[in-house]
Amino acid sequence: MVNARTYPLWRDLAMREELPKEALKTVIGALCAPATTPHGFDAQADRWREEALKDALPALLARTSAKRLRGQLLVHADEKTLTALAADGTVTAADVPAILRHRRAWAGLISALARHPGQVEAAIELLPRLPDHEVEQVVRNWDPDRYTRTKAAAPAPPVPPELFDAVLEACLSPLAAYLLHPEPEERWEAVSAFSKDWSLELGDRAGWAMLARCPQRWPQLTAHPTLGAAVQHLLLDQAETQALEDARLRAADPDGEELPADPALALSEDLLLACLPALCLSELADLPNPQVTARRTLHHLASRVHNNPRLAELAADQLHAAADTLVTRGQLLTWSDKQEGDHEFDGRVLRLADDLALLSANPDHLAGACAQLGRLDQPAVVSPTPSQTLVRVIDNADPDQDRPARLLERHYDHRRVQALSTLAANPYTPHTAVADVLNGLHPAELAWIAEKAEGPDWFLAAAAAVPVPEDEDDGVVRLLDDDELGKHPDPAAVLQSWLGSPATGEILSRSEVYRAVVKSRYRTLEHLRQIPADEVLARHEPEVALQILLDHCGRSTTRWEALAAAMTFDYDEEKITFGQLLDSLDPTPAGAQTS
Repeated sequence: MVNARTYPLWRDLAMREELPKEALKTVIGALCAPATTPHGFDAQADRWREEALKDALPALLARTSAKRLRGQLLVHADEKTLTALAADGTVTAADVPAILRHRRAWAGLISALARHPGQVEAAIELLPRLPDHEVEQVVRNWDPDRYTRTKAAAPAPPVPPELFDAVLEACLSPLAAYLLHPEPEERWEAVSAFSKDWSLELGDRAGWAMLARCPQRWPQLTAHPTLGAAVQHLLLDQAETQALEDARLRAADPDGEELPADPALALSEDLLLACLPALCLSELADLPNPQVTARRTLHHLASRVHNNPRLAELAADQLHAAADTLVTRGQLLTWSDKQEGDHEFDGRVLRLADDLALLSANPDHLAGACAQLGRLDQPAVVSPTPSQTLVRVIDNADPDQDRPARLLERHYDHRRVQALSTLAANPYTPHTAVADVLNGLHPAELAWIAEKAEGPDWFLAAAAAVPVPEDEDDGVVRLLDDDELGKHPDPAAVLQSWLGSPATGEILSRSEVYRAVVKSRYRTLEHLRQIPADEVLARHEPEVALQILLDHCGRSTTRWEALAAAMTFDYDEEKITFGQLLDSLDPTPAGAQTS
């Protein structure tokens, strides 16, 4: 049992060069033994011991060669200390078995060991012990002092080529193995419902991080017998996107160069041609759920063409054939009605239209995409009540903000007509299919085409020629404040027209309508009865309901108890109106109720 007050003495002895080797065992034992007292373990004293040992550890390891004594010291060192000692050569590959008996391998240790030429192979042998997501850190954190090193300090040595190659192979191998056997994991279909493409499966960040460090080797790696397919997929998905992002970062630097109008391409034409075998994701064709698989593959393929526009010419026939196959196999143009709660329905139809506009040369498929756009619900275009707060803050408001085309973009309701203009730009799209959709568009969508669409002349002319009845307005539900409503001969009728408009069926616009009605002094109980109960009771001006509930329930204990029971429901799911809530408090008909 060592006296805690002597730990500084043992530390200083350990750090003295004159300490004879015969004293090492005793000094190590004094600094490594847990601190105890006659009453048991002493936590405070043990912290003092650990601090003394940490200071003395480098000197003790430098002078100790016996495996047992070195192991006794190594078990007390933390990962940061061991990494630093391995980097300066105090801890060597011979110490690794002792270290791994008490802790798992980590990237910093492997990097530190590999700094010494004679230990590179030993470091490489440790790579399989790392989790997949940590392997790339061996190279990423090769120079831990890169942000703190002074100008006078020597730079870190370069990464040994053998280690770089081993890490590169280890990072690419999981994706290469997946492409050979792309079996879906458990609950794959549930996850697929939220995934628009194969980025989750093919977006190997570690693999791309390593690949991005050696662009000069891309031509050779695309032809690699086992890793080539993985390299091709990563280059098609990541190379041009990363190059553009890097150019933007350089342009954002105050001392950097301006972003060029035409940034340099990351992939040469020869390299792009070398990646064509992976272009259409044939490895994933036989996964279960053909509709989900085909839809995700088509969108992923379209993303690749967006990132690499030259593919549209270099692989035109290949892309057209792939799009036809995917549409047929997945029955992507077979219409199914929108189910309640399916919030992704419109997005799937819009993505399919955009993807086919980019990839397809099949007139029937393009016409089918147009027909699906035509069957989507028309948008509910709302002009919100003027905000006095914004008027005070923004004194230069855009005078055109109330134009139908601008209002259509508030909730991204212009996406349908935008997709239609993209389809119209495809030379294989039948003009009649586009014209059929134009005739059923919302007036605000036609206004958007006239103001903002970029399409062929025939498309713009056809949109302008759509007949508009003289008595038809612009289709915008304009919410007015009470000052404007007061100028109307029947303000209550205006409020009722808002509640009867299609805007109450749109999740993004109905709350604006309900808020405007509830806040208006021209509202009546009949207006409130038509609004969902949670909008009246919780979301907008809940005090509006206070007097109504007091008058309705009165002195009836039964009604108050029924109110408490009714308000435990989840109104978002039950979809009951405020009127239905009031009626549920008394079994008698609403017209016969008395308070």
